[in-house]
Amino acid sequence: MNPIFFPLAALIGAAISGLPAPAFASAGHDYPFGEPGKPASATRTIEVNLADNYYEPDAISVKAGETVRFVLKNSGEFLHEFSIDTLAEHAEHRKEMVEMMEMGMLTPTGIDPEKMKMDHSKMDMSGMDHSKMDMGDTKKSKDMPMRHDDPNTVMLAPGETRGMVWKFTKAMEIEFACNMPGHYESGMLGRIDFAK
Repeated sequence: MNPIFFPLAALIGAAISGLPAPAFASAGHDYPFGEPGKPASATRTIEVNLADNYYEPDAISVKAGETVRFVLKNSGEFLHEFSIDTLAEHAEHRKEMVEMMEMGMLTPTGIDPEKMKMDHSKMDMSGMDHSKMDMGDTKKSKDMPMRHDDPNTVMLAPGETRGMVWKFTKAMEIEFACNMPGHYESGMLGRIDFAK
């Protein structure tokens, strides 16, 4: 999930209105374990409760080739996310989330829409792969809004319910996790096992 960007209109609008935000296709990101699925292709629905700081259930079983519809509900008091990825990518994602929290873009309970306009002059972007970033007009990039357009991740405000459809294409070691600062370390992660 390098780099992490937030779609301002959809994410902020969903957080404020409580309505589900649309799913996004993500250019430049490769998920060797799967891809966004088509709702009509989902063979089953899995409900996942995001609490403070754990998931119910904390493990799911899928088959390679299966498309699953996830219904995600944040029953906690804090902002949480449901992100499917490899352990290494989750570790990178957590670093970026800490930086966003330090910059005031994220708070424990939500997203600060005013601070979502990013001033690149204050960010250490030396470790990012800029070849995969759509910076648009570089003259305007100083105030470019951050977007989180990774289709394998859904962020939910307290009380919010949203959905995600994912097709698991290849069996490999992956997990679902919340990468908000401190949440993963507190145990907010779950196993994804591939049935044979």
